[in-house]
Amino acid sequence: MSEKNRILQEIRKELLEKVDEEYRNSVRRFIKPDQKVKLLGVKTTLFREITRKYFSAIKDRPKQEIFGLCEKLLESGYLEELGIAFDWAFRLRKTFEKKDFAVLESWLKKYVTNWAACDSLCGRALGHFICQFPEYFPRLKKWAVSKNRWLRRASAVVLIYSIRKNKPLEPVFEIADILLLDKDDMVQKGYGWMLKVASDRDPNRVFEYVMKHKKIMPRTALRYAIEKLSPDLKKQAMAKD
Repeated sequence: MSEKNRILQEIRKELLEKVDEEYRNSVRRFIKPDQKVKLLGVKTTLFREITRKYFSAIKDRPKQEIFGLCEKLLESGYLEELGIAFDWAFRLRKTFEKKDFAVLESWLKKYVTNWAACDSLCGRALGHFICQFPEYFPRLKKWAVSKNRWLRRASAVVLIYSIRKNKPLEPVFEIADILLLDKDDMVQKGYGWMLKVASDRDPNRVFEYVMKHKKIMPRTALRYAIEKLSPDLKKQAMAKD
C-alpha cells in the first residue's frame, strides 16, 4: 500500500469510529433536500482533531502532493472529507501562488454541491487566495453569472475574508449589483451575508445601498444585509414605502 493510500485509509477509519448518528440527523435538518450531501456525522470538535493530527503528519511534504491528497478526499463526496481537504488547503495559504487558483477553482466547480461545502472552501482557502491576489476578482464576476448556484453564492462569500482583512469594499458592491435580483435563496443569503459583514466596516454605505435597491432587492437578502445595522436603520430599511 502506498503512503498516500495508507493515510487516507487511516483518516477514513478514524472518521468512521467517531460517527454519531444523532448528530448526523441534527445536521441534516440544516441542509435542504435539493442540496446533494453525503454526511458521516462526526462532531466538529472530533473532526478538527483529526484534521490537525493528519496535517501534522504531512505538512512537510510538497504542496502539490498535499493537494493530491486533498483531491482524493474530495472525490469521496463526504462533507467531512471535503472539510479536511479545504482545511488543509487553508493551512497551506502561505505557500499560495497564482497557479494554485486553477486547483482551487476546479474544486469549487467539481465538488461543491451544498452551502456548507461552499462556505468551507470560500470562507478560508479561496477567500485568502482572492485577498492575496485581488487581480483574480474578474473571475468572481464570471462566477456571479454562472448557471451553477454555488458559483454564484461563492462569488459573494469568497469576498468576506477580504472584507475582514480591511480590503477595499468596491468589489463587494460590484458583486451585489450582479446578484441583486438572483432568485435562488442560497445566493440571496450569500450576498446578504457579504453585505452584513461589510456593514461592520461601513454601516452607512451598506444602508445607502439597501435603501437604493430595497424596492427590488429580495427580502431574504435584505434581511441578512441589515442584520447588524442599528434598530433605527433596520426599521427604515424594512419599511414598505
